[in-house]
Formats: sequence, C-alpha cells, structure tokens
Amino acid sequence: MKRKLQAAAVLLVFGLVKLPIEQGTTQHLRAMKLVDEPLHMGVGENMGQMGLAAVLGGLRGLAASIFQLRAHVEFTNVNWAQVDSYYRLVTRLQPRNPRYWDEASWHMAYNAASYYLYNQELKPALRGQLYSDYVKRGIAILNEGLTVLPDNARLWQKLGDTHWNRSKDFKASGDAYWNSFQHGGLNYTERFAGYAYAQSNDPASWQKGYSILKKLYDEKKATPGLIEFLKMLEQNLHIPAAQRIPDAPTVRKTPDPQAGPQR
Repeated sequence: MKRKLQAAAVLLVFGLVKLPIEQGTTQHLRAMKLVDEPLHMGVGENMGQMGLAAVLGGLRGLAASIFQLRAHVEFTNVNWAQVDSYYRLVTRLQPRNPRYWDEASWHMAYNAASYYLYNQELKPALRGQLYSDYVKRGIAILNEGLTVLPDNARLWQKLGDTHWNRSKDFKASGDAYWNSFQHGGLNYTERFAGYAYAQSNDPASWQKGYSILKKLYDEKKATPGLIEFLKMLEQNLHIPAAQRIPDAPTVRKTPDPQAGPQR
C-alpha cells in the first residue's frame, strides 16, 4: 500500500510539472491554427465535442467525411431531421472547415425548406410554417459557423444570400454582404450590400446603401441595377435634385414567358 501511495504521489507531482508545459504547447499550436480552439456552445455541447475528440482523436477528419456521406444518403431519402443530425456531427468534428457549415445550411434553408413549401400533400399553413422553420435553421447554422470562423468571407456571403433569397430580411442581408466584403469577399458583395440596404425598411440602412452605391457610381462602376437602386434611394432619402445622378431611370422589361418561372 505504501508503495502504491508513493507511486501515486510521484505521478501527481509529474503531472503538475508537465501541465504548464503541455498548456503552453497547446496554446502555441492553437495560435498557429494547427489545433482547434474548443467551441463555446454550452456545457452539453462542449462535453459532446470533448467526447468525440477523445474517442476519435486524429481520425476526426475521416469520421466527418463518413458522416457527411451518411447525410447525403438521408438527403436522397428526404429525411431532413437525420440530415441535420449528421451535419451537426460533421461540423463539430471539423468546425474550421467552412464548406461543412455551408452545406449544412444549404440543405436546411434551401432543400428542406423548398421540399415542404411545394409539398401539395400538406395544408398551406403547415407548408409555410415548415418552410419558415427550415430557413431559420439554415440561418442559425451559418451564424453558428461564424462564431467559429468570424473572418470567413464565404460564410458571410452565404448568410447574405440566404437572407436575400429566403428570409427576405434585407437589412440582415446587407450587413452580411458588407461583412463579407470587409473580410476580403468578392467585389460584388460590396454592391450587393448596397442593393440589400436599398430594399430594407430602415432609413439608416438606406443611408448605408446610398453611401456604398454612390461611391461605386463615382468610381465609374455603375451598372443598370446599381443606377436603379441608387435612384430609388435618392427618392427615399429626399436627396436634393441638384445632387442626384443624371442617368435616366432604368426601364424594366417584362420577362420572356418562354423563359420559365422567375424565382
């Protein structure tokens, strides 16, 4: 018994000496983006993530790929709850891979939402509710991904797209596109931020949109769409006539009836 206690004491002392070294090494690896920071998603979520990390260790990438394939199988079976569940695992195994957050959101906000919206077997009110719920779920996934990757231009752009196309929250869309542009996103995200702000119901957003689009106009980067939105903002913001752009309003053409549905 005495020897066991001595051995335990030695291990405890060794562990206390070793702990600061390991913590310093871990912090260094995290700073180099070679080791993931723990996700702060609540006690339950963190315990789940630690359990997965402990069990799978260096096989997390392989496991994420396997669960992604399982999610695809459930997608073909239109089992949306299982698709969501598998992508929850995937994004927790590989939280720094923006493609997984993008795919998870796409399945919910577009595939699942559209499936229910056009499901003629359901009552219209239920179809609308399920559509709204899955759009919200897709947006929540992107917001969750952005807590892990706040500087990722792609995820900000996808959030802007989803608010524009699905929730129709144009202020949120403008904010997301603007964040994408500020983090190195494609040039069109700046212009789309202006377009989105122009369609909001918020006068402060109109002013943001006007500033963005007027700057692009002055830089000789005007397009027919930019001119249309800029003139709309001039009217909404009561810009004096002398300060308005001289371009004539854009005339919209009626879509070709043979072109198919316009969505």
